[in-house]
Amino acid sequence: MRLGGQVFLEQKNPEIWVNALKAAGFRATTCPISGDEDIAELDDYLKVAKQNDILISEVGAWSNPISRNDDVRRKAINYCIKRLELAERIGAQCCVNIAGSRGEQWDGPDPDNLSDETFELIVETTREIIDAVKPERTIFALEMMPWVFPDSADSYLSLIKAIDRKGFGVHFDPVNIISSPRIYYRNGDMIRDFFEKLGPYIRNCHAKDILLRNHLTVHLEEVIPGQGNLDYRTFLTEMNKLNPDTTLIIEHLSTNEEYQQASAYIRKVAAELNIPL
Repeated sequence: MRLGGQVFLEQKNPEIWVNALKAAGFRATTCPISGDEDIAELDDYLKVAKQNDILISEVGAWSNPISRNDDVRRKAINYCIKRLELAERIGAQCCVNIAGSRGEQWDGPDPDNLSDETFELIVETTREIIDAVKPERTIFALEMMPWVFPDSADSYLSLIKAIDRKGFGVHFDPVNIISSPRIYYRNGDMIRDFFEKLGPYIRNCHAKDILLRNHLTVHLEEVIPGQGNLDYRTFLTEMNKLNPDTTLIIEHLSTNEEYQQASAYIRKVAAELNIPL
């Protein structure tokens, strides 16, 4: 597998960017451009990435294409199409979004998020995005969330069958579906189950960690890899069975130092397992 992350730069151009990634020891990263005013720089970034064996793992399409607000929904669908087109152009492993939310917060809970009607809306919306692009080099994927589909391996499988498009695939972030003490303490079993059911569809994964606090009711907090209870030994072991270019992208950190701290922990576990990154 390839370990990747982001780098924070005071000044940015393709050479500075790729040298910072190499210094961090990353062999993968997210899309380095927004795709709007900086689209003219895309070929330069692709060139230095290829020269230095850096794989652009994902293009984010973070938006709410299942919003109850028709204007928000339509703008989000068009944005996802645009981002999937960018992912196809650069040959990224995936274009990734969450399904969205029926509530006012685009990535928040709502009583209707886990309804049959919302499941069908996600199917319809995802088909529309994929059919507009018909990707051949990349796929569109939905990051799992605890309060909207896909929220488990089984619901992800159900979406794959229902969407029925070769342009739909899997992104795996195990932390996002650890939503109870039962799963928290047995997350290795959850990870193994996910890879067993969805391994052939997985294009990339996210790396973070989760910590259960000891006050009522249930408080689960995202933390830097190594500071929580995610079973990285199982996570890395299962990932290592996939295509060797499958990427593990560290995310949600605020400084280069935090990314290096996370990277050092993941590398330590991988070294104990004799898994190359």
